[in-house]
Amino acid sequence: MVQNYVFPATVSEAVTVLSTNRGKARIIAGGTDLMLELQDGKNTCDVLVDLTQIAELKNITEENGFIRIGASVTHAQASKSELILKHAPALAQACRKVGSLQIRNMGTIIGNIVTGNPAADAAVALACLETTAEVTTQEGMQSMPLEDMYAGVCLSCIDSCCQVVTHVKFPVKQKNQGSAYLRMEQRKALALPMLAVSAMVALDGDRFEWARLIIAPVGAGPQHALDAEAFLKGAPVTAATMTEAGQLARNQALFRSSAIRGSKEYRMGVLPVFVERVLQAAVEDARKA
Repeated sequence: MVQNYVFPATVSEAVTVLSTNRGKARIIAGGTDLMLELQDGKNTCDVLVDLTQIAELKNITEENGFIRIGASVTHAQASKSELILKHAPALAQACRKVGSLQIRNMGTIIGNIVTGNPAADAAVALACLETTAEVTTQEGMQSMPLEDMYAGVCLSCIDSCCQVVTHVKFPVKQKNQGSAYLRMEQRKALALPMLAVSAMVALDGDRFEWARLIIAPVGAGPQHALDAEAFLKGAPVTAATMTEAGQLARNQALFRSSAIRGSKEYRMGVLPVFVERVLQAAVEDARKA
């Protein structure tokens, strides 16, 4: 049962509170998932350590060639940020798909990752952007690639009783680069994605210099469509190329049938179309740059 709720003024203070309470304190930022878990008994703690009063964690900044997003940045904030709209339209598009307006105003991007859900919208978008997280403990700060933050389906490698993910960051978009995000859903709001895809591409004239293509939920965390990415490298930017990439992505997908997300067969059938569409959108973004 929660007995204390504290607002540290610095990251160092937050880490100290976690350490002092020896596994009985947990980090909270938006709390849209954690509060439900506490209510249902899926999670327990004595102390909640709220990050929202730490000024440096509220901002989206451009620093040394990276876009840096603090732990208290909400989906609503990111979806309207000029830096995100310019450098990572995939992330802005994903953030606009999260839950309801109320959830987007409260829920945080980093919380979307730390929950470990393999199809979390912001996480799927960030996966195509070469994102790393800054994780702080009593021993100091370390960087962790986003793909290393998943321990299994809905399981995170981050222990919020002793670790604070203060920021995530990704490289600024360069000329002839673009990104996009798409999801398939049963309705327009408050729906889990049946299928989510994101892409980032770099163009060299009329050819793909490289491409990152992410699909979910097909495992523990967002997954690279590796065969499709290898095929796209150096391939001409044509409809036929993107169609073939969609077929290669389907060959790698390991969907499970779900009463909520739909049947394996249905999602396998529509995945190639969504891959084509997300690549087309990423190419359009790259050509605007």
